[in-house]
Order: sequence, then C-alpha cells, then structure tokens
Amino acid sequence: MRENKPYRDVFDAIADPTRRRLIELLAGSEEIPLHELTAKFDMGRTAVSKHLTILKEAGLVLDRKVGRETRYRLNAFPLREIQDWVAFYSKFWSTNMMRLSQLSEEKDE
Repeated sequence: MRENKPYRDVFDAIADPTRRRLIELLAGSEEIPLHELTAKFDMGRTAVSKHLTILKEAGLVLDRKVGRETRYRLNAFPLREIQDWVAFYSKFWSTNMMRLSQLSEEKDE
C-alpha cells in the first residue's frame, strides 16, 4: 500500500448518496462524533462507520479518538480532483450554450 496516499478513488467514494450526505454534514462543522452522525441517518452505527471508512480510504475524512469517542472531520482537498475534472468539461457546456444562443438569435432575425 502507498504511504500517506488514499487507496480508494474519490469518484467512487462520492458515488453513494449517503457518503455525499456525510460530506455535507462534515463540511458544516469542525468535527462530529460518530453517534451524532449516526443520528442523522436511518441506519445503524455500523453502516455509517462503513461509509466513513470508504471516505477515509479516499482521503476525504480524517478521524481522531477522544476518550472512547471517534470524531470525524472533512478533508476537502481530494475533492479538487473532481472540481478539476468538471472544470475541464465545463468548456463544452459553455461552447454549446453559445451555439444555442447564436441559433436562437439567428432564428429571431
């Protein structure tokens, strides 16, 4: 295994709606204990933990122990890969919207 590098693809990690919701919850707070995260879902602690593990494997979540409690926080840096990917393809949307606008103007004339 690679040192200090995530071993799960970030796209795979955010593919699940539950994991995207966990990211949203963690983005709004510095740290959240597992029991508080679990309370936000209609599933058990083990299921939430499994989702958090996948996010951890992708480098999106960091955790630390405080006594018997595990607290989680977001590491948004890996989301940059997704932002860059979307930005690359956004130029195609811009081009298509300009073409559509031009066609609309030509039709109106």
